[in-house]
Amino acid sequence: MDRCVVLVDAGYLLGAAASLLAGEPARSRISVDHAALIQQLRRRAEDETGLPLLRIYWFDGAPDRVPQPEHRRLRVMPRVTVRLGALTRSEGRWAQKGVDAAMHTELTELARNRACSDIVLVTGDGDLLPGLMSAKEHGVAVHLWAVQAADGDYNQSEDLVAEADERRVLDRAFITRAVRARDLTGICAPAPAPRPEIAAILSAPLPESALAASAERAAEAAEAAASAVRNGERPAAEASGPSRDGHGADAHGELNGHAGHNGHAPAPGQGKGIPTPKDLAGLRAPAGPAAPSAAQTASALRWSSDRGLIERPGSPWVGEPPETASLPTLAQLTSAEQRWADREEDITTVGGDPFEVGQVFARRWMERLADPGHVQKLSALYPRIPHRIDGELLRYAARFGLLAHKDDQIDEHDRYAIRAGFWREIDVRAAAEHAPAPGAGPATP
Repeated sequence: MDRCVVLVDAGYLLGAAASLLAGEPARSRISVDHAALIQQLRRRAEDETGLPLLRIYWFDGAPDRVPQPEHRRLRVMPRVTVRLGALTRSEGRWAQKGVDAAMHTELTELARNRACSDIVLVTGDGDLLPGLMSAKEHGVAVHLWAVQAADGDYNQSEDLVAEADERRVLDRAFITRAVRARDLTGICAPAPAPRPEIAAILSAPLPESALAASAERAAEAAEAAASAVRNGERPAAEASGPSRDGHGADAHGELNGHAGHNGHAPAPGQGKGIPTPKDLAGLRAPAGPAAPSAAQTASALRWSSDRGLIERPGSPWVGEPPETASLPTLAQLTSAEQRWADREEDITTVGGDPFEVGQVFARRWMERLADPGHVQKLSALYPRIPHRIDGELLRYAARFGLLAHKDDQIDEHDRYAIRAGFWREIDVRAAAEHAPAPGAGPATP
């Protein structure tokens, strides 16, 4: 009975923190150290109540109630229990469903069962007022914590504030120990020494040749559909069923539709001195008989690596070259024990940043190769990733929620970052294998 419990409405806590630090309540605007935040909440609760902590309950919403990377990290922390409600999209905005009801139920059950003597509520929602009053009637002291409001005013229900036994404010100094504003003006996937081509691709529009090829295929599809209607047949698009963004998925699970509305990639680096594809056309030595141009590089990293929008006779991007057919997938290299260890690492240590996800995948693939020559073979194909490996990479990234629930379309920016992280690791290993041994002199002629 002489214990304290903390109930956290994550939507309120992180939304208010984003408003305070970034000027808007979008959680994408902040970066959170969840381990540090949990430790701060625990320490503050024990100090203010003078009681040991029983548990921290973290209430949040998730699409289809599927735990996101932050939820997987939180639920394996000691003394933390995660409760998820649904996250639904309505009129272009995300909204939580069931989170308030879950908090109300937990609050009243804890008080009714005398599981604790003090409850700390980190929320601002007035819908919890009946639960708060019920807890007080069962002899529980209720502490209400607020996040400092950006405008200095209340960001909580006044009725909730009036009914609480104690009220404290988590000020900017408390919040910034574990939360910081995210700088979204730079490249989405910073790396210690990024490939220069990646920087150019991130700032480059879709190549004209790719747009022309896309328009040609669209005209061909329209003509085929019209012909089918004239012949009394069902159009192929209706028979196969379109994807959510109106484009079909290829055999390897990656959608080939545009992520934007005008067919152009975002340009986060424009105006910041980032070189153009033309400037970087000769920075990398030719790989094989036909080196990729800057336009082909952009297309390959934007779309499916072997079947992008550039598919013309004689193009070096049509089909998978015979030398890559022997490259194994990560699944083929992974044992059941390693698969279990991978999931444990994903849950506890992998943060879910797109660039980091690409690095982790590449690192595992290289570590398990029996033939180190496969690394050099793959590196020579830059920027193309063999279709089997590329599809597996993107499916792995989807586990972290990176390729879903973003306006119901695949996010191109994340794809860039995922593949950039993948190639960064491949480059590091390939360079290490080609580096001369310590103390070795130049080769004699």
